[in-house]
Amino acid sequence: MKKEYLVYKLSEEMKDATRIDNDLFPKYDVKRGLRNEDGTGVLVGLTKVGNVVGYERIPGGGLKPIPGKLFYRQYDLEDLAHAAMKEKRYGFEEVAYLLLSGHLPDREELASFRELVNDNMPLEQKTKMNIIELEGNNIMNILARSVLEMYRFDPNPDDTSRDNLMRQSIDLISKFPTIIAYAYNMLRHATFGRSLHIRHPQEKLSIAENFLYMLKKDYTQLDARTLDLLLMLQAEHGGGNNSTFTVRVTSSTGTDTYSSIAAGIGSLKGPLHGGANIQVVDMFHHLQENIQDWKDVDEIDTYFTRMLNKEVYNKTGLIYGIGHAVYTISDPRALLLKELARDLAKEKKKEEEFAFLELLEERAIAMFGKIKNNGKTVSSNVDFYSGFVYEMIGLPQEIYTPLFAMARIVGWCAHRNEELNFEGKRIIRPAYKNVLDVGKYIPLNKR
Repeated sequence: MKKEYLVYKLSEEMKDATRIDNDLFPKYDVKRGLRNEDGTGVLVGLTKVGNVVGYERIPGGGLKPIPGKLFYRQYDLEDLAHAAMKEKRYGFEEVAYLLLSGHLPDREELASFRELVNDNMPLEQKTKMNIIELEGNNIMNILARSVLEMYRFDPNPDDTSRDNLMRQSIDLISKFPTIIAYAYNMLRHATFGRSLHIRHPQEKLSIAENFLYMLKKDYTQLDARTLDLLLMLQAEHGGGNNSTFTVRVTSSTGTDTYSSIAAGIGSLKGPLHGGANIQVVDMFHHLQENIQDWKDVDEIDTYFTRMLNKEVYNKTGLIYGIGHAVYTISDPRALLLKELARDLAKEKKKEEEFAFLELLEERAIAMFGKIKNNGKTVSSNVDFYSGFVYEMIGLPQEIYTPLFAMARIVGWCAHRNEELNFEGKRIIRPAYKNVLDVGKYIPLNKR
């Protein structure tokens, strides 16, 4: 039998081997995707790291949509973000300290933490050379490989004591910006034939500033403050999001930090999780080209109707950036990002595009309710504006998802540390029900 045919034959047999009747899931009360019938997540654990709120339960078991809230530890993210925005300072390091320690730092603690992060930003020479030598156009893969490479240079890589976990957490948070910046510059050099720049992180700069410096050197203060806000907004999102849950599941086995974080990166790489902002940008460009009058509500409504009916664009029936698994009336991250995005659009002379995006947001929500008519309350999510913001800052699409990882590494580490340090910990092991009948073994010479 030819090898090519054997692969084809195995593929065809896999089609039947993987088919499971959808009616069996409600029959056995299986929560597909760990979701309840009302769309809420199945409760599988307890946490003190963060909380995502988009609805409240009412007597009788129903859900009441409410304006979204996101809490980091016991603090409302809106308060943390608005404080940084009002004072025009960088807040990501403050959020990282809070999520790792459970309390807000004072000025001295925050200054010392910033110095510690800066001290840990440079890479081992072998790790740096490994990034330069890597080929391929997916920076998430390079990031995962680089994290696994860090295991080699850790004097105590398998130590899961509290002190060692905190040391590793700070090291990862510090090095993600450097790895991503170097990886993109290598991609830019190898793929586009551009000059290769390796800029070393600078003292006294925030993580956002250092990242922009290492990536492209030139940036405005508003660029850096907007990127800093995005990092704050994406640092944590509860224990149930796929990548954080992946980190908690792998951590529950007692595996090393680098293996667990690499698994989280693999989860985030998936287009259903970390790549949504790229899809929003692509959709936005498509709408810019296909809607003649950016102020014509009727034209926009007509086009969204056709999109929802799977007639135009990619014919999936989706409007990217609209809707969320938890948030209903509003996504607090989207509201916060929109505040600085408006200022950035003014600085970049993109006010017309921003106004168009705002109108698209309004009409997409309206048309979703009208066409779907399913009684579900939806809002825009943070992805609706994040891709547009990245473009205005001058960041390439290849690093959109890695930037998500650069922020979320904070939440991953906080949840891993919690998973390994609470009393009564045990390996996470849900159950699957087998729905295949038992067969009688057939000897090889009789098949």
